[in-house]
Amino acid sequence: MSAQRELLLEMFRAAVAAADPMHCVGPVLPLLPAREGGGRTIVIGAGKAAASMARAVEAAWAADLDRIEGLVITRYGHALPCRKIEVVEAAHPVPDAAGVAATARLLDLVSGLDARDLVVCLISGGGSALLACPPPSVPLADKQALSRALLQSGADIGEMNCVRKHLSRVKGGRLALACHPARIATLAISDVPGDALETIASGPTVGDATTREDALRVLAKYGIDQPASALAFLRMPESETPKPGDPRLAGATTRLVARPQDSLEAAATVARAAGYAPLILGDAIEGEAREVARVLGATALQVVRHGQPLPPRCVLLSGGETTVTVRGGGRGGRNVEFLLALACALRGQAGVHAIAADTDGIDGAGPAAGALIGPDTWARARYRGIDAAAMLADNDAHAFFECLGDAVVTGPTHTNVNDFRAILVDAET
Repeated sequence: MSAQRELLLEMFRAAVAAADPMHCVGPVLPLLPAREGGGRTIVIGAGKAAASMARAVEAAWAADLDRIEGLVITRYGHALPCRKIEVVEAAHPVPDAAGVAATARLLDLVSGLDARDLVVCLISGGGSALLACPPPSVPLADKQALSRALLQSGADIGEMNCVRKHLSRVKGGRLALACHPARIATLAISDVPGDALETIASGPTVGDATTREDALRVLAKYGIDQPASALAFLRMPESETPKPGDPRLAGATTRLVARPQDSLEAAATVARAAGYAPLILGDAIEGEAREVARVLGATALQVVRHGQPLPPRCVLLSGGETTVTVRGGGRGGRNVEFLLALACALRGQAGVHAIAADTDGIDGAGPAAGALIGPDTWARARYRGIDAAAMLADNDAHAFFECLGDAVVTGPTHTNVNDFRAILVDAET
């Protein structure tokens, strides 16, 4: 493996490590209620990092494990063993019956609490699908169909979560209402552009400023007119969410424990140590993955040709959440689609190497976190008879990188601060 590829992988590992719950959860936990006259302490949560966050809570409260109970929901394959907090697996990104059953149990666990009780809520990316509790009039099959339609529509995360909040009995602040009047302290790992608390896992403990009319507008924008049960519910007043300032949310606090920016800064430190000048372009870049690739590819070429915005021997870092509108027969995947589009834009430009990977270890429906490209990617694909442009048109980037042996496979990382991208520009040789 080339030194440039190894450096890109090292930066990705640093980005993931910066969001490790074992480092960032314990120091910000609230105080346990007093032993005498105090209430219960219940730990709940959902997301791809939920199990590792639960383990971090148990490690921090190791001397008081007899005083806590709880249940968290994570994605299949992302569970970790805990001593007192039960970990349940369910489907992501489309909810399933296991998620519905686990969410019902979670709601039972926090029912009937009083002001002496403390609920610690552990939230991370993926929680929108894992906290699955559709209204009675919307069958799970209809919720699944709508989820698939949104995922393939090109809607951004804010738009998708607007719809999800209004079709749920736990999202958009409703989980906090279920815990009321207990105190609820939410610890969140951000996987969303701008670190908006109301967007992470669809803000189950945060007041929601969007409306059911906003949700209907999102569906109309992307031409989603089914299933009928979901649209009918969104037209009903019952679909409205609690708003910021609702007095029932007064006892709810939220604290970010890891952010995409933290991970980009960790990667920048690795780059500097290796003699490369890092430039963080943004931690909240959105848009179609292939369009973002064209822009960042043009930026890399500007570095090569004109030494702007930095001279070669630099690294362009970025994060955020792009989208893929799936029109072909491939599996999609934001990071691999970005990289394949970048390879098409660069056409083998000497001195340019790149990585794009999801910090949770899974990019869309593929088994890989992402992939790597280099100056030889375009030529190696042509030598093997692989048409990069055709595979991009078919949204088949996962297969492209599997064929070349350039997929980055990590397995679940047990955290999630969204996409990580690094474009390394060396002096041409």
